[in-house]
Amino acid sequence: MSDGSQDLNTVAETPSDSELDAIVADLQRSIQEWATRHDLWFDCGFQSYAERINGEPGEPPVATILHFEGDLGRALDGDFDGLDMEFFDLLQRQGFWYERNDGVSAHIYPEDDSPLFQPFLDRGNWQWVCGLVQQDVADVYEELYSHFAKRPEDLYRLDWREFEILLFRIFQAQGFTCELGPGSNDGGVDVRVLQRDPLGDILTLVQAKRYAPRNKIDISAVAALHGIADVEAAQKSIFVTTSDYLPSARTFAGRTRIPMTLATSADVQEWCRDASDGIIRDKSKLVTPQAVSTLLQGLAPRDPRVVYAQTGYSVIVNQFAIVLKETKHAALLMAIPSQTISDDGYGQRGYEVPEIGPTCIERLTRGTVFRVKRSVHNGEVSYWDGRNLYSAWDGKPALFDLCD
Repeated sequence: MSDGSQDLNTVAETPSDSELDAIVADLQRSIQEWATRHDLWFDCGFQSYAERINGEPGEPPVATILHFEGDLGRALDGDFDGLDMEFFDLLQRQGFWYERNDGVSAHIYPEDDSPLFQPFLDRGNWQWVCGLVQQDVADVYEELYSHFAKRPEDLYRLDWREFEILLFRIFQAQGFTCELGPGSNDGGVDVRVLQRDPLGDILTLVQAKRYAPRNKIDISAVAALHGIADVEAAQKSIFVTTSDYLPSARTFAGRTRIPMTLATSADVQEWCRDASDGIIRDKSKLVTPQAVSTLLQGLAPRDPRVVYAQTGYSVIVNQFAIVLKETKHAALLMAIPSQTISDDGYGQRGYEVPEIGPTCIERLTRGTVFRVKRSVHNGEVSYWDGRNLYSAWDGKPALFDLCD
């Protein structure tokens, strides 16, 4: 092609991640060269959707995000005669298109009929799932389980620690009390599972090995786990691998005094399917009306559980919410209405505050309770839903401006 980019017809039917990276690099290079040629490439760059948005991907998939300051944004808005269409044609020749996401960025997508559409969609979903492999978010994000229930072959794409955390969350989802090992110097035990029982607690030791399919587990590995189970007086043990077992290992496991289960990706797939089915899709069911009522009654002025986000491209819109529950990495928020306290007489510009009171309990519905990622930076807590960044409301009236 004249712009030096890779011809989509030469791309493998299912391109690898490295091939997708090469296609994106070519695309980014052609955009930067075009912008440089027109003296537009200042304070510009590229980020992936996972890097910039850190939210749940949707359709169409985002191949890359172009971010900018100054004249490049104005050019895309049509302020420079013909440059917006020239940019559109540049992308179209390579099988892509774009739309402005906000005042400082544009999302670039593969065409709907492009052979790259599904590969980019799959990769975006994979990056999202990997970001959910945390110790305390899987009760909110069922995708962590449903992905591997559908695609067990992707278990090997996890790194060894992510594989251990996934197993830890699976056993927790089954209602067991679990302890995740430190990841190194763990004495050969990755997860300890405690099943409470009226006749006596049952301790199960879990060893995980994320191995390539051809690298089968031998007798020494399962014998080591059995020895640890004997020393710790465990009642059961489970060896889990993404590969398989040599016949000698299976023979040994079948003759151990302490019952041992040898599990593979097929078993993990079934566990993930069960865990996914057990996740409550309606997030409002994760909090009782009584708990929300108590929370509302206990809210103090400038309470950090009242949060808000300002959104909008060329307008300012406030989104208010209440933090219903949170862990280190995740939270559930409930949207609440706002109350205008002053405006310009037309309702287009003014100030508003959150409307907090007994009527908020009526907001506890499937449509108003949503999940967010929680993070802390310099002591300040924020919540990201993939589109809006919420932070604690400072108690001051918030400006809204609907004039475009």
